[in-house]
Amino acid sequence: MEWPEWSPDVVVAATDGSDGSLRAAHVAASIAKNNNSKLIIITVVRPPEGWWGIGGAPPTATALAKALDDAQHGVLDLTVKDLDTEGIEVQTVEELGDPAATIIGFCSEVEADLLVVGKRGAGLIERFVMGSVADRLSHYAHCPVLVVP
Repeated sequence: MEWPEWSPDVVVAATDGSDGSLRAAHVAASIAKNNNSKLIIITVVRPPEGWWGIGGAPPTATALAKALDDAQHGVLDLTVKDLDTEGIEVQTVEELGDPAATIIGFCSEVEADLLVVGKRGAGLIERFVMGSVADRLSHYAHCPVLVVP
C-alpha cells in the first residue's frame, strides 16, 4: 500500500512561555521550515480573576488590558527570539479566553494542518482543576496535534 505524502501548509504553535511550549515552538518552526509552511504562534491568556489580591480593589480596565497585553508580548517575544524562521512566513497571535477552547477555535478558523504544543505548561493546581490544556487539545482539536515533551 502506498501512503500519501503529508505536507502541512499551516503549522500552529501554542505557547505560554513555559519551557515545554518553547521546545514545542522550536519543533513547529522546524516542521514549518522543512515543509515551507506558514507558522503561526499563538498565546492565549486567561483573564485572571482576583489577580489584584485578597481585599484589594479591582484594577481599572486600562490597567488590566495593559497587564495582559504586556504579558502576551513578553511570551511571544520570548518564543520567537530564538526560532529559525528564515524563509518562512511567521504570524503571531494574541488572544484572551480559555486557552484550550480558544486554540481549538483558532485552528479551525485558520484551517491548521498541525498544532504543536508542549506537554506541560500549567501549574499542578490548574491541571488538577481544569485538566491539561495539551490533553484537551489532543482530544478536541480538528487537526493533528503534536505534543512535545
